[in-house]
Amino acid sequence: MKIAIFLAQSCFASEQQKKLADLGQVVYVKDNKEIPLKELLSLAGGADIIAPDPDPFGGFEKVKEPLMKVIESLPDLKGICLSTTSFGWIDLDYCKKRNLPVSNVPGYSREAVAEHALVLLLCLAKKIIVLDRKTRENRYEKELGIELKGKTLGIIGLGNIGSRVAELAQGIGMKVIAYDRSPKQKDGVEIKTMEEVLRESDTISLHVTHEEGNRGMISKDQIAKMKPGVLIVNLVDRDIVDENSMAEALKSGKVGAYAWEGSDLESTPLAGLENSVGIKEFAYYTKESLANLFQILTDNIIASANNNPQNRVI
Repeated sequence: MKIAIFLAQSCFASEQQKKLADLGQVVYVKDNKEIPLKELLSLAGGADIIAPDPDPFGGFEKVKEPLMKVIESLPDLKGICLSTTSFGWIDLDYCKKRNLPVSNVPGYSREAVAEHALVLLLCLAKKIIVLDRKTRENRYEKELGIELKGKTLGIIGLGNIGSRVAELAQGIGMKVIAYDRSPKQKDGVEIKTMEEVLRESDTISLHVTHEEGNRGMISKDQIAKMKPGVLIVNLVDRDIVDENSMAEALKSGKVGAYAWEGSDLESTPLAGLENSVGIKEFAYYTKESLANLFQILTDNIIASANNNPQNRVI
């Protein structure tokens, strides 16, 4: 059996490497930087199981096409083990047609991403990042912030991470309301319709799944329903939000500030706007979450190799 892992071998603990080696031939990428398609195809050649990560394929914004070429080149592929919780970067319809089980790593970064969301919300409220930028450019001036205690946080997507954000927000005295397409209950959280969350929230944090159906869910029409000056944090994916509409809302003051992550911070209408806080993707990146990630990923690969895939997306 051959297993192609599109992550550096050093990412895995020695015991994890040993367990994987016991399965058969295991190949890794040299590092987690972008790799030309020819090398990706060569590395994967003849693989029974692949464990792709977006980085060697060019990041979340480029991964889909080269990954499809790799998958199509493997007629004997038996399983795909993603290195992320999100799964919108793989063509699930194609995998279904080929009866290829796809697994992800659910929950590994719950605490890391939830804390990151709250930190960004606090930064927007106190204008910390905006003021730091001005200070570095010798443009220091006091920025009037707001206090989050007593404000309403609207969570869109009350899943694993969204529910933890709700707990943290309640810890600093915020009222929390939420919308989720699957009805669920959470202590201290009032479940609302999407329209009610948009209309009633002083701050909004997006935690929906990263998949095709959620692309552009926050558009001009949704923004129009929001309170003037609303603060928004997006740690899901850039294309959840219509960036042209968001840029216009930031310029007009309809949206007070917007924090988001992406691999490309320049090729966007949000670039250069002071109240647009774009940062590189690292919400998940803590010692604890990485330990969780590689243990779950190792277990997923072993399960798939034994024809008993776990944590299946399909």
